This record gives sequence, C-alpha cells and structure tokens, in this order.
Amino acid sequence: MDFATLKAAWPWTGIVGCPGRFVLKDARFALTPADLLGPDVPVSEHRSPSARDVVLVARWADGGLISYRRPDGGCLHTLNTPEGLARKLAQLGIAPA
Repeated sequence: MDFATLKAAWPWTGIVGCPGRFVLKDARFALTPADLLGPDVPVSEHRSPSARDVVLVARWADGGLISYRRPDGGCLHTLNTPEGLARKLAQLGIAPA
C-alpha cells in the first residue's frame, strides 16, 4: 500500500489545521482498515489516554492510516503523510515504528 493509491481510491478531505492529514468522507462507518487496505497490510492496535476510542495504525513508507474504532465497531479513518502520521502518533503517545 502507498499514500497515493489509497488517496485515489477513496473520497478523502483535508483536516483543517492538520497539514498532511485527511479524513475519509464516506459515511459507511462499517468499513474496517482491511476493507481500505486489503487483508495483507499489518494493523497494530493501541490505547491512548488522548483518544476515547481504540486506535488502529497501519504504516507504510510514505505515510499511514490511523483509524479510530468506535464502541459499536464502526471506524473513523484518517490518511496521513509521513509528517502528519508522525505528528499525530506523537500526540497520541504511540511510538513510531
């Protein structure tokens, strides 16, 4: 997976005030990271005191996906450039890989 492929495949919109970060505009919150990335992309699961939901992270050379899994199983997905990913993971207290 790479940033350009994922950005072209789904409707993303920039997050205001967060350069290098985009949120999935699709209202079908039942999509999982595997639905977006395919089954072969590894996704790690994290808890952060800065996030109310479970944080799911997939990383690749030119960015990554941060998804927030809600209690009902739905997800909010954010696509990130390397800089946006590093900044957000630092805010969440999740170590870079």
